[in-house]
Amino acid sequence: MRWINKIPERPAAILLAALPFLAIFLAYAIASDIRLEANPQDKLLPAPSTIVETAQRLFTEPDRRSKEILLWNDTLASLGRLTAGVGIAATLSLAIGLAVGLLPYARSTLSSVIAVLSMVPPLALLPILFIVFGLGETSKIVLIVIGITPFMTRDLAQRVLEIPHEQIVKAQTLGASSAVIAICVALPQVLPRLISNVRLSLGSAWLFLIAAEAVASNVGLGYRIFLVRRYLAMDVILTYVMWITLLAFLIDWLLKNLSRRAFPWMEAGL
Repeated sequence: MRWINKIPERPAAILLAALPFLAIFLAYAIASDIRLEANPQDKLLPAPSTIVETAQRLFTEPDRRSKEILLWNDTLASLGRLTAGVGIAATLSLAIGLAVGLLPYARSTLSSVIAVLSMVPPLALLPILFIVFGLGETSKIVLIVIGITPFMTRDLAQRVLEIPHEQIVKAQTLGASSAVIAICVALPQVLPRLISNVRLSLGSAWLFLIAAEAVASNVGLGYRIFLVRRYLAMDVILTYVMWITLLAFLIDWLLKNLSRRAFPWMEAGL
């Protein structure tokens, strides 16, 4: 039997999925042990036990001055910005993608400018956004929107163009208007792709958020990471990095399950 046809059973699949993480952990533990043995005061690779102790402290102990648990404050601030930015980007992408995919006039007007905007490096616009919108929440949210909207819009527009033309013709034959075609024919077929696009764009959205928080903010996960780096507090930095990774994984998992429950026909067709 060819390897291409061999599918692992569930226990084997779980074990195979865990192996890379175990390998990373072992590699880090060994490297940390080597460095700490050579220099017990080394801060670059803190011991796993030190990271666990730091994580416990960050999640449970309040700050001495503010009397608040800073990690939770940072998490709420960052998640609020991320949700607002991704939500606005998804809404704009859906509306513009439907228009570009269905309306020839919109396609002729917007296709080129969207393609050009998708080539602009968003982080290069960060100083401009701070000048125009200030150092508050707006500039951070706008950076996320600018960073992921063009890519999502182009993909959604392409998905609309891939809808069989016969469906559009039949809807028009039955008297459907352009708005009805967009809502009843195109929208149900585009929404699963929208969720997939949001999942794929989350990594970029986190990148833009952390970059903006690092430059100008007084609260947030990215702000805290760049604040403690001057003290070489690698245990704090690694805790925050792992927490961000876990948050991103949970959001992706929730979106995946949302798509599976809302569009079971899409899963069945794969």
